[in-house]
Amino acid sequence: MTTGTHRSDALEAQWSRALHSLGRRVTRQRLAVLAAVEHSPHSTADDAAAAVRAELPHITVQSVYVVLADLTDAGLLRRIETPHSPARYETRVGDNHHHAVCTGCGRIEDVDCAVGHAPCLTPSWAPGSGRMTIQIAEVMYQGLCDDCRDIPAQSTDHSTDSPQKEHHER
Repeated sequence: MTTGTHRSDALEAQWSRALHSLGRRVTRQRLAVLAAVEHSPHSTADDAAAAVRAELPHITVQSVYVVLADLTDAGLLRRIETPHSPARYETRVGDNHHHAVCTGCGRIEDVDCAVGHAPCLTPSWAPGSGRMTIQIAEVMYQGLCDDCRDIPAQSTDHSTDSPQKEHHER
């Protein structure tokens, strides 16, 4: 047995236990979606659907969307909302981490929280505002990745002809 196969078997067993503990059935569809997102972190629903359909060709895209939503509600996936992009999904849940998004090519990287515990930000409440118990604070860093930063800017136009967009499409 190869290390990759052993790792995927261990993950599948872990996901199966988690699904059972949440009162959810273990299905090929759920395991395939979890594996697709694990293999390609920060996947869009369409990316996940394409990967799942390689393994389960008869699954519909709508079914993949339903499974993604269910697994997110169950806490087995995290949905990431980034500007100017469809929602992304990852299996890294249960820790307090954030994301850095390249504004040139759209690449997303995980960033460990500097504080380490949630919430990592404490609000300053405006006078007279209703207070809340904050459970989580979403932080998103935006900037240029090293690859995009090193591409000479040929124009200030951010159309699909920009060097950064060409880099992303490569």
